[in-house]
Amino acid sequence: MTAITFIHPDGRSDRVEASEGESAMLAATRHGLVGILAECGGNAMCATCHVYIDDGWLARLPPMADEEDALLDGTACDRLPGSRLSCQIKITLELDGLVLRLPERQV
Repeated sequence: MTAITFIHPDGRSDRVEASEGESAMLAATRHGLVGILAECGGNAMCATCHVYIDDGWLARLPPMADEEDALLDGTACDRLPGSRLSCQIKITLELDGLVLRLPERQV
């Protein structure tokens, strides 16, 4: 299992365990994490699983696809250099300890 820490806008944090190969979004929703809506169920169609990647983790993630890049232009909160869709972050053992910050809102 791989640990992911989600930091809420108010500073609270939730640590969840993720299985290798699942998305960060699925791990969050499976644990009932508030802040990831995932309205499209992880199909990269809605951008309601927007997260901010901590700087130290950005280079460890694979580059985003064009579809994800386009969806990030329509997020409810500002798109930042570390913005990603959590449905597109596939968990590997190398991502153990990943830190994801949640935006103020998803819609």
